[in-house]
Amino acid sequence: MGTTNNALVKDFISANSTADEWRIPAVDGYILQVFENGAVVASQSEAGAFYGFQSLRQLITAQGGKLILPRVTVTDYPALPFRGIRLYLPGRENFTFFRRFVKDFMAQYKFNKLILEVNGAMRLDKHPEINVGAIEFANEMNYSRRGRPEGPGHQFQNSAHHDAADGQILEKWEVADLVKYIRKFQIEVIPEVPSLTHAYYLLNRHRELAEIKQAEWPDTYCPSNPASYQLLFDVLDEYIEVIQPQMIHLGKDEWRMPVGICPICKGKDNRELFVSDIRKIYSYLQKKGIKAAMWGDHLLESVRERGLRERESSSGYKYKIPGGLTPDQVRESIPKDILIFNWFWGDKNNDRALEAFGFKQVYGNFRPTISDWKERSQWSSTAGGAPSSWAATTEFNFGKDLLYDFLGCSSLLWSGDSITAADLVSTVRYLMLDIRTYLSGERLPGQENNEIASLDLAPYYNYDARADILNLDLRHLQNGPLGESRFNLPSSADSKDKKAIVVSSGDKNLGDVPEKVAGIEIDDDASSLIFLHATARPAGNEKGYRKIYDFQDTADLIGWYEVVYEDGFIATIPLRYGVNILDISARKRDTDAWPQGKTGAPQNFYAYQADIIECAENPLDSRSFFAYEWKNPRFGKIIKSVSLCGTSSDRRTGGKTVSDNALILLAISYTKKRPVPEVIPNPAY
Repeated sequence: MGTTNNALVKDFISANSTADEWRIPAVDGYILQVFENGAVVASQSEAGAFYGFQSLRQLITAQGGKLILPRVTVTDYPALPFRGIRLYLPGRENFTFFRRFVKDFMAQYKFNKLILEVNGAMRLDKHPEINVGAIEFANEMNYSRRGRPEGPGHQFQNSAHHDAADGQILEKWEVADLVKYIRKFQIEVIPEVPSLTHAYYLLNRHRELAEIKQAEWPDTYCPSNPASYQLLFDVLDEYIEVIQPQMIHLGKDEWRMPVGICPICKGKDNRELFVSDIRKIYSYLQKKGIKAAMWGDHLLESVRERGLRERESSSGYKYKIPGGLTPDQVRESIPKDILIFNWFWGDKNNDRALEAFGFKQVYGNFRPTISDWKERSQWSSTAGGAPSSWAATTEFNFGKDLLYDFLGCSSLLWSGDSITAADLVSTVRYLMLDIRTYLSGERLPGQENNEIASLDLAPYYNYDARADILNLDLRHLQNGPLGESRFNLPSSADSKDKKAIVVSSGDKNLGDVPEKVAGIEIDDDASSLIFLHATARPAGNEKGYRKIYDFQDTADLIGWYEVVYEDGFIATIPLRYGVNILDISARKRDTDAWPQGKTGAPQNFYAYQADIIECAENPLDSRSFFAYEWKNPRFGKIIKSVSLCGTSSDRRTGGKTVSDNALILLAISYTKKRPVPEVIPNPAY
């Protein structure tokens, strides 16, 4: 494995094939061939050989205790050069997850750019006051349960991005170590250091540089004050020293400051101020041999409108905010070697406008649902794309919110081929177990060679299959072994026409359906419990950035299990929609059209911690249940029983009270404690 200059690769090619068979079509392309007695990966470049290795990883399967490679010949190469993911610098507690994400997700799916928003989250020797302010700002937002501050008169301000590095300050050596690790996997690090807008981190201790000095937390610096750039360049210098980037992303989106308030900028053309700001920073980086990238919304009047835009706050405060630059300003004054991040690709006329100006563009906030991809990907201006995370870099946020976008975009950027929503849904579900294992870094007891026992829940079933509650039809479910024999469902005769344990959740207007079913006996030292469950109706699951102070509760809490141990201790297992449970009709949505939007796929196609199992007796019908494995944190303690509980009526999703729902428990299995092997008596050595 290696480049075609590698002696072993060269000898292998010479001995096993003709030169024509090994004509590699692109610099970062590769050829992978698996023979009866070996395999070879060859490329013109180290990067290409690395991508071939990632494909080799994906081909390896385990069968009967052996590793199996299929005999294949693959000629492969990337459709586009810029295959990125945009996220926040991780916090210290998430370093280990982040490294797994880079090695076992980004690398495996052939991403090669990482846009890393850093803000004031690294120790700044020249300006330690920024670090102090960053911590205070994050604490203020979280302790007051806010996602962003408001300006004077309830003026709408930018999102705060205070969850970069989990609101912590990382040491320079920690950042340098992360960057070094990322680059091992053929991934370029592009720091995003917001300038002009989203500049809370710069102004938290430098209110004198703010456009709106009266704001509780100013978000935009004054582009007419030279001291703004002295501060920004000091911060840039420290990040350049540590990261040594080839490119820096400058931000520059969503300039929402009220025009005419800043005494220094008053009377000046805000468009000329924006142009001047770009050119100052661009020139500073150019002298250091560093390229620039930026969000491009203010370069187009079609996106930001022409001239000033009228706004009115919730308190009736009226003001005007900047619109887009004129076409002449863009043509004459904005350097065309700035890479433009286009998050406004909902209208492809915007893409064409950027191309006509002469820019290269990357589709930011990228999604697999982009229209006309085959056409757009072939435009001369299209360099690639980057799906975005706008919440802290954690396994919970990525797993719950982003796997569809990340995987779907990976296919678009590497192969150039669009995937239908239904095919992507099934692919993500198929890959989920492996991805979850990689990202968590843990194999659960049920994945190991442990005996799995299935409980008989028939005596606890309380829901008649013929009942009509919430239109919940539980007739014609399978019985017997299910889910690779992890579960064993009772027959109708054994369960006396009762089909499941059902508890109410929400307002509890469900007749005789109880709020809790208690005392399901376990009586064993189980290594894990595996639940087969679903909700009767869909529930809420918002993106993590909707509630930065409490990521967990962006997924509706439908109920919980209570696990009772022999000593009376009770452990609770939350059931959150989109995390470890979904509704029984989930598979019926597979062919639904995805809603168009800028950030994120729908939140109800998969549950990150649970695997979908089809339980309908008729393959043409559909009853989706979800197998969720919970690892027992108290090995050696007998689990006496489990109870299923529904939530109360104050549960909310998207700001609305949920009237009624129900939890359906179909089966429970558990992994048994391994037997201790017998000791050989009196061995003869």
